[in-house]
Amino acid sequence: MSPRILYTTLLIGALAFAGGCTKSEPESSSAQVADAVQGKSPGDQQQAQAAPESGVDYHSFANTDDFLVKHVDLDLEVHFDRKVIEGEAKLQLERLTDQKKPLILDTRDLHIESVRAGHGSQLQPVKFTLGKTDPHLGTPLSIELPQNATTVAIRYSTSPDASGVQWLEPQQTAGGDFPFLFTQAQAIHARSFIPLQDSPKVRMTYNATIRTPPELRAVMSANNDPQAAKDGVYEFSMPQPIPSYLIALAVGDLDFKPMGERTGVYAEPELLDAAAAEFEDTESMLEATEKVYGPYRWDRYDLLILPPSFPFGGMENPRLSFITPTVIAGDKSLVALIAHELAHSWSGNLVTNASWRDLWLNEGFTTYLTNRIMQNIYGDERYRMEMALGYDDLEADLADREDRDEIMAIDLRGRDPDDVFSNIPYEKGSLFLYELEQKIGREAFDQFLLDYFNHFSFESITTEDFLAYLQQTLLQQYPQQLNEARIRQWIYEPGIPEGAPHPRSDAFTKLDPLRDQWLSGEIAAADIDTSDWTFHQWKYFLDGMPEKLSESQLRELDGAFGLTDSKNNEIAFSWLMIAVRNDYQPAFARLEDFLTSIGRNKFLRPLYRNLVDSGKQEMAVRIFEEAKAGYHPLTVKVNSRVIYGPDAS
Repeated sequence: MSPRILYTTLLIGALAFAGGCTKSEPESSSAQVADAVQGKSPGDQQQAQAAPESGVDYHSFANTDDFLVKHVDLDLEVHFDRKVIEGEAKLQLERLTDQKKPLILDTRDLHIESVRAGHGSQLQPVKFTLGKTDPHLGTPLSIELPQNATTVAIRYSTSPDASGVQWLEPQQTAGGDFPFLFTQAQAIHARSFIPLQDSPKVRMTYNATIRTPPELRAVMSANNDPQAAKDGVYEFSMPQPIPSYLIALAVGDLDFKPMGERTGVYAEPELLDAAAAEFEDTESMLEATEKVYGPYRWDRYDLLILPPSFPFGGMENPRLSFITPTVIAGDKSLVALIAHELAHSWSGNLVTNASWRDLWLNEGFTTYLTNRIMQNIYGDERYRMEMALGYDDLEADLADREDRDEIMAIDLRGRDPDDVFSNIPYEKGSLFLYELEQKIGREAFDQFLLDYFNHFSFESITTEDFLAYLQQTLLQQYPQQLNEARIRQWIYEPGIPEGAPHPRSDAFTKLDPLRDQWLSGEIAAADIDTSDWTFHQWKYFLDGMPEKLSESQLRELDGAFGLTDSKNNEIAFSWLMIAVRNDYQPAFARLEDFLTSIGRNKFLRPLYRNLVDSGKQEMAVRIFEEAKAGYHPLTVKVNSRVIYGPDAS
């Protein structure tokens, strides 16, 4: 998922081992499984534990020490009229115990019609029960299995309000003629449209048959065939094992355009050409990354451009990243997001965090790789600007967070795992890796990353697995340059460690005197030459403005640079933040249009918070209530809390 999306431990020693790093196997505590069977949620028993246990996923009911789902076959039909998906999920299990135990799966608001179990195609009806519903985790599904059963088939249907599914009316799409559906499973929303072990430490392959209205095309995080006839039945296969949060589906009026030998873009016809032109460097990004970090292992890398209500910048669903149209700026200024989602093909999809506590292993590595890709494709200056903006974003986030939420290996027990998403796992994680690079040299660090991706390929690992690997590699190879206590400080303590690198860009520092001269009245805004400014420089210039500006200053900036009418969403966002806190009325029509036409939480959450903090809650409520029917369920949840308080749903 993209950095700056951005919505938003413990001191366990690194695992000792000999002859290679020990990788944690998926498991749940026996107490957690027992409580789920008895109808108690993990949240009930988590509070009794003094510290989180490495390798335990506190956000799943699944008894993964007894069973592992290794493969899923889906046969699903999409009903736009009722806003439900219904059909069958057939799970292939690996049994890890000889004892007769129930299989416990994760669900959320699913209607379970029937369950069969047995061997292969020899299945028989079995008893099942739904346990106590937890507000964050959903409802455990307990299934009584016949002795030695390895196959479970579940017939079910989703709720129209499924947290991981968004249904769009035709008027909410670019074309305006057909409805649209897309799923968003991260962090724990796959359970709202598939009953399974919804934990990132469980990896599975899947096949799917998706049935749709014949005029629409279905695509998935799997092998998509752009030549497939629009006949209402689509077949998919994902042969590489992935965690459940990377299972993704979209259905709509979609066409395809290639961008390279292994890359292309799916989009509504109205957006297709613009998207293909904007992201035409994707193939070059892929090739540049392969040269440094090893081969791309997912066959193709395509993009799906979603309607603007998509709540994130992008989602790294393997083979088919889901992308917001808000990054189509016409000048490739926002394509770092594409580099980020591509980088996840190595960090996140190939090597995955074992729990949401370990998200920094996904996002910190990916943010570091993103910056390197941008340097390789667009040069050193672009690289320095991206790094400097990331550092500024991190500092801003740290100023607004409790100490417990500034820790990379965050304790999320009893909390919604969506709370993990902030600049901490992204930018602090990236800055940590940048310090390692600075201390041992780029060539040596690139070799370490290449070896790391190969060593843990198609594995889900914990923070402690990473530390154990670091002990056996870099800490032994570079004892003078690296210090374990310093590394643990980065991971387990709040804030940025003293002496950490501070990326800077000359392209930004030359703007400081211009801003100061304008603020002091020495120069007029119209006298500032912005002809060669990048969006990064605009963002830096605007974000560095003081909290309060006068009405005349605001009108001068807007008149000189047309900020209210900017077509670049990043520039518009920075300007609208200034407009809200200074009650600049001429920008409020654009503000309302921005909030009602875009669903990206990176923009919405700060703007709604700014409205509330500026005494404009009535305005925030009015716009939100008008817009929320077109927002994703995650967007509604996040911004309800901003506008109505932390207890709002």
